[in-house]
Amino acid sequence: MDPIVKLKTYIVEDNATIRENLIGTLEELASVESVGAAATEDEGKSWLAAHPAHWDLAIVDLFLRQGSGLGVLAACRKRLPHQRMVVLSNYATPDVRVRCAQLGVDAVFDKSNEIDALIDYCIAQSDAARPSPID
Repeated sequence: MDPIVKLKTYIVEDNATIRENLIGTLEELASVESVGAAATEDEGKSWLAAHPAHWDLAIVDLFLRQGSGLGVLAACRKRLPHQRMVVLSNYATPDVRVRCAQLGVDAVFDKSNEIDALIDYCIAQSDAARPSPID
């Protein structure tokens, strides 16, 4: 039997309650391992730049306490081929979705009604993941 591959996930979300609930839900339902979290654009960009090979999925909110999730997304355009960037926002409007696509985002989910779709996405990514070589 193949071992379960946990998706190493980094979350950029400034609301602590949402962040903790999201981490708990994804770890329980979607074979996700949280490798860190940030509440601001600077924290998110700094961690992702310092750990370029230590994450598989970044989940980014657009409106942050400091800066914007768009800055985090732009900073990760040159990520490794297996890494995925998704947006989880209350403002998943058609214009926002277009801007996110321009930044190379893999998917956009609305916080108000697409959490199940995010969970399904994480499950699919985990199922597709291959064991990474030892660093």
